[in-house]
Amino acid sequence: MTSADGAALLTTDAASRLLHAAVSPTGGLVKSWRLDHVDADPGRSTTATYRVDVQRGDKTYRQTIGCTIRATGPNSADRRARLLTSGPYQVATWVYPDDPDLPGLRRAATPSAMAALLRDAGVAPLATGADLQVELIGYRPRRRAVLRVRTRDHSRTVYVKVLRANQFEAVLHRHRILSAGGVPSPRVLATTDDRLLVIAETPGVPLARAVFGAAPPVSGEQIVDLLDSMPAAVAELERRPPWASSVRHYAGVVEAALPDLSRRLARLSHRIDQGLAPLPLGDEPTHGDFYEAQVFVDRGRISGLIDVDTIGPGRRADDLACLVAHLNCIQRMNAAQARQITRLLAAWTPVFDRRVDPVELRLRAAAVVISLATGPYRGQEAHWQRETAKMVTRAEDLVAQAETISLGRYAYA
Repeated sequence: MTSADGAALLTTDAASRLLHAAVSPTGGLVKSWRLDHVDADPGRSTTATYRVDVQRGDKTYRQTIGCTIRATGPNSADRRARLLTSGPYQVATWVYPDDPDLPGLRRAATPSAMAALLRDAGVAPLATGADLQVELIGYRPRRRAVLRVRTRDHSRTVYVKVLRANQFEAVLHRHRILSAGGVPSPRVLATTDDRLLVIAETPGVPLARAVFGAAPPVSGEQIVDLLDSMPAAVAELERRPPWASSVRHYAGVVEAALPDLSRRLARLSHRIDQGLAPLPLGDEPTHGDFYEAQVFVDRGRISGLIDVDTIGPGRRADDLACLVAHLNCIQRMNAAQARQITRLLAAWTPVFDRRVDPVELRLRAAAVVISLATGPYRGQEAHWQRETAKMVTRAEDLVAQAETISLGRYAYA
């Protein structure tokens, strides 16, 4: 790891003294801790969060504590956190939910504050803090958070997106475009000045769960039709670079965590870049981060498309490749589930091949797999080294398929 980015401090036992310094001003004592999440930009910055058991008096509390180190020193948002000095580093530290880039997170995480918001918006006119269950279901430190808020009798459920200042208006605009265009996407119920977006629950069940059913939950044609139903206005939005354009960056992140994979990653990056270089970026309306968790289904039909923050112009192969990649990287499946995913890919991939170029589909899918290979380390999963290596092998398989198709010999399994 490059020392300037702080990774050697934040991802080792050396972080212990930072955690002690973070809790001591409030009279806390660190009893135990573990690294929970790492966002690494090798050579530039590292953000890490930790699950920390803190003793105050005769009680012990579980807290999430975050730290950021930048090679160039703290930025303006870091200065909203508490700055600690450790050797050559200035470390921005905070305790969840006081994320310095997400000022609305504390309100979203506080049941009484959310009850007041829902009352004011007319979403739950009689709600009180005691009525609500607030659950954090996604948190990318310094970037975004998603919380589920439901009444204790489960009669009403909403989701709250917590966004950075430079994201909020763009995300809200994207929700409105899809709603106006008739795409089944989450309905916006309320917004706040501290960048909270309250959205309605999507009907149905996530495709991520439905893929393990005995029969395909929807057809490949339905998936293509959903993407092709996005209105033309999506293509007029600001462009988000496709995953494939950052393949060397993600390969670098994986290599920093597992240097033994460097040759394989370099070879993959070269083949993907070389194969996709002649292709234009494209101007079709795309989702931008399309995979099985983003689609909801209900009795054989698609009932919703969520996480629409990334919609914009691109190539249809970008979206279909993202789905293929994620299905290739599902972790912790049993044998029956793995067979089901194999059957599903065998049914859907030929459909996708008729909509987009099959070689492009696989090269872009391989690039997405490499981006996903950063996940096991970032999430500090058990056996992350093994899981990362398996994903790199999946990317190699997809590139090999693309090369075989180019020679005209590929046949579906």
